[in-house]
Amino acid sequence: MGSADLHAQFHPSKATREKAGSEASAGVSSVKKHILQVSTFQMCALTLFNTRDEWSFEELLQETSIPEKDLHRALQSLACGRPAQRILIKNPKSREIESSHTFRVNDEFQSKLYRVKVQAVTTRGESEPERRETRQKVDDDRKHEIEACLVRIMKARKKMLHNDLVSQCIEQLKARFMPNPVVIKKRIEGLIEREYLARSQEDRKTYTYVA
Repeated sequence: MGSADLHAQFHPSKATREKAGSEASAGVSSVKKHILQVSTFQMCALTLFNTRDEWSFEELLQETSIPEKDLHRALQSLACGRPAQRILIKNPKSREIESSHTFRVNDEFQSKLYRVKVQAVTTRGESEPERRETRQKVDDDRKHEIEACLVRIMKARKKMLHNDLVSQCIEQLKARFMPNPVVIKKRIEGLIEREYLARSQEDRKTYTYVA
């Protein structure tokens, strides 16, 4: 399971637009635009709302083919998480999710941030093995993000010293999470093994990009 950036637009209701009529008359757009940082499962669910206003849990389950437990967690994060991250509105308004419960886009969504990261919620009553599984998925996601970042940097720079590459990777990812230099080093070694990168013959601490 990876992550994705979704470009989203929220169109306030007629009542909200009328309330903000003075702003509209001043030329201020009522449409709110954000970049949503979401998991792959959340992205799959959210993109379906481009085709229909409302979906039940059962319909989303069938349409996305996402494992039920993972879809349950994804929708809880989108509809039952922090108020500043509630992209969807759930009916009925409870934390529990059942097959007949429905979801629609929260057109009144507001955030001071242009880039909104939707944090995964921990399911209530989750067992220790399930918590370990959740942590493992987060770790796996971050490993993929680190590798993708390293490849982007090296593709642009072609050749870099180890310390410079690690520093640049941390700089680019720190807005999402703070990557551990030890983990970055392991991901570099993994990319070398898979022949995305290579060590310079002149200096083992220098890497080159393999086209």
